[in-house]
Order: sequence, then structure tokens, then C-alpha cells
Amino acid sequence: MLDSFLKKTIDTIDIPGLSSPYTGKVRQTYDAPGNRKIIIATDRLSAFDRQITTVPLKGQVLTQLSRYWFDATKDVCPNHVIAYPDPNVVVCHKLSMLPVEVIVRGYLAGSTETSILKMYKAGHRKMYGAVFPDGLRANQRLEKPIITPTTKASTNAHDAPLSPQEVAERGIVPKDVWDKVCSYALALFARGQDIAEKRGLILADTKYEFGLLPNGTLVLGDEVHTPDSSRYWIKDSYQANFEAGKPPATLDKDVVRHWLTQRCDPYKDPIPPIPDSVRLETTKAYIAVFEKMTGQTFVLPDATEDPKERIKAAIKAYLNTTGAAD
Repeated sequence: MLDSFLKKTIDTIDIPGLSSPYTGKVRQTYDAPGNRKIIIATDRLSAFDRQITTVPLKGQVLTQLSRYWFDATKDVCPNHVIAYPDPNVVVCHKLSMLPVEVIVRGYLAGSTETSILKMYKAGHRKMYGAVFPDGLRANQRLEKPIITPTTKASTNAHDAPLSPQEVAERGIVPKDVWDKVCSYALALFARGQDIAEKRGLILADTKYEFGLLPNGTLVLGDEVHTPDSSRYWIKDSYQANFEAGKPPATLDKDVVRHWLTQRCDPYKDPIPPIPDSVRLETTKAYIAVFEKMTGQTFVLPDATEDPKERIKAAIKAYLNTTGAAD
């Protein structure tokens, strides 16, 4: 059934009549009346700071999984959500986003240049302001989760690592705001790990983005605990694989990462075409995370519809109904 969506992926979408269009690595945003922002999740997959391919239904999975997690964590940290007019779309409060991505890591893992595992293997023992002992093994659980901030890179640029102390010391974020960010991030991660464990998963690490409302209130924005922003492992596989020196079974976009790293240096070499089989395997991984995490069946859209036209119609209907009101 998923094959029918291969030629209906959303790579880009234009919504006429809305202001301040912006295209990010995965999402496209527009300003709307009432100090709102419309965020459309495309099916683009970004990895190694590059646009790699499209993955069928990825945008819908991300939006709906974020919806689940925003609801499940709103008592821990306020968020930006106002409404969901379409499975790929969230209407939210317009925020002044903080210029830092907040990554929380619970394990010595990762494959990117800013990951603690790759840096540890290169001989680094002080990373992001934390000191790591010798003798740690790949994918080992850390004594306690750590915050590893990075600057926000533009499309095709590289994120730069920071220590938590540098964020405040360099004036990137005011100290009082940054202290609250760190508190929220660790509390969100604890909630995420707790829920994931009950569903047979391990939330190994994740990324958060925060912003300020016009009144100065700090809220969670972007997405939360999705396969795009998080590394999920199958809990039952972890201990045996770790003892055997094997990576845990995973439910995230590393399907594409692993395929690429076996064939090229994705930071330097041209990206080879991603086979449809790999794209569909990635789709299945995203859907599996959604269903395992939420306990819900993922609802496939109508395969006969043009998803771009569906999204345009849904946004138009929403704005006609709500006007400039929040």
C-alpha cells in the first residue's frame, strides 16, 4: 500500500496569500493574521546538514507524533500549538526563537560530527562542558543525561557545538532564560524516556527548540520527540546488543544515514540517489515509531488525493473560519 505514495511526496509547497515564507531543512512556514505562524511538514529528509531525499508520509508522521507529544508534555512545559487544520500542518503562536538547538543525550551515541560518540572515538574527553572517563563503550548509558547545545545552522551549513556554560557567558541567551531552558529540557527528556520505556523503547537523545512569546513567556516550539529530532532504540534489544558490541535495534532515520555512510562520505561526497526500497523502509520506521509510541494506528491519507492541494484547501478553510482571531 505504501508504494502508491512514492510519487506523491511533498518536497516543497507554495501557499499563496500568506506572508513571510520561509523554507527550512524540513518545514515550510508562513506568517498568518493574529500573530500566528503556519508550519507545514514536508517529506524532505535532512541529514549530515544536507537535503538527502524525500520519504513518503514523513511529514504527516512528524506532525501527528509531535501532536501526541505536545499533548503529553504540556504539563511539563508550555508549547506553541494553536490548531491542526491538516495532518501535515500545525498553526502555532509566532515566537522569537532562541538561536540554540538544545540536544539532550542519555547515551554515548551518534554518527554526526557533533555527536559525543564520534568525538569520544576521536579522543575527546571533555565535550560540551562535561568530562567523560576513559573506557566508555559505544551506546553506553551515561551516568545522567547531559545537555549539548549547538548553534542553529542554516540549510547546508554545519551546526557548531557549545558548552551549556558558553550559551550564557557569550550572551547567546540571557542566563535566567537559559537556566529555565535547561530545566525544561531535562524535565521533557525525563518524561519522554519514561513514556518511551513503557512502550518498549529507549529515547537515547533528542533535540528541543524553544522560543519566547511576545509577553516573554518561554515555550517549546518546532517539534518534540519525533524520529527526526530523536534517536529511539528497541528496549529489548539494547542489553544483549551492547554486551555483544553491536548497535541497538533502532527506530529512526538512521536507516538512511547507515545506507549513505556505507557508500560515501556524506559530508564531502556527492549524495547517491536513495533507492525507493530504502525510502519505504524509512517510512515504515517512522510509522512504527508513531504506532509503538502512541498506541494508535497510523491513518493513511487518501492515496488518490494530491497532498499539496489538500493542504492548501485545509489552510484556506481554517483561515476563512478563524480570520485574525487566535
